[in-house]
Amino acid sequence: MRVWTRLITVFRSIALALSVSALCAAHAWATTLEQLTLDDMAQKSTAIVRARVIGSHAGSHAGTQGTNIYTYFELQVIETWKSSEPINRQVNRQKTTEVAVPGGAFDGIRQSVTGAPELKPGQEYVLFLWTSRSGLTQIIGLSQGVFQLSGEGSGKAVAQRPAASELMLNHSGLPVDDRPVSMPLQDLRAHVLQALASAKLGAVKLGAAK
Repeated sequence: MRVWTRLITVFRSIALALSVSALCAAHAWATTLEQLTLDDMAQKSTAIVRARVIGSHAGSHAGTQGTNIYTYFELQVIETWKSSEPINRQVNRQKTTEVAVPGGAFDGIRQSVTGAPELKPGQEYVLFLWTSRSGLTQIIGLSQGVFQLSGEGSGKAVAQRPAASELMLNHSGLPVDDRPVSMPLQDLRAHVLQALASAKLGAVKLGAAK
């Protein structure tokens, strides 16, 4: 009986240690999103690109709330619709950039963030990006700022974004239901460029009024 008691005690100790290790090695955060319109994302972003995912790697980044894990996706930029630098909207298949998506596995630790988009290698997207003062470039609104393209080789590409499953609040802080978005790529491009032009015109008028 003593032998079995000791074995049970040992097994319980091992199970407890594994549970503690699992808790230490895996972190998950729930997410509440602010609902953003296309105009909101167009105006608040620092860059908007049409790009293809060509690679990824995980790493850590020290922020104001400690060290977080990100998955860094390398992007081959096909079109640039908005940038903090002077741009040429013609096709540019040589430029690459990188975007950080919260969550991933690095150095024995896994973090997951509800609402973080999953970008697929080889897939083409329209991405609404924002670069912080620290130089970290992320996607605005998490999954809201990602439009996956289908049929891009046929000349009739369609940009699609599924409805977000996370809790979403409007500008007044009230819960709202998100809806999926699907439109031809050319319509999305036209809408975004019009929103940017309207915002620029509004800023000019505001400056003149002062």
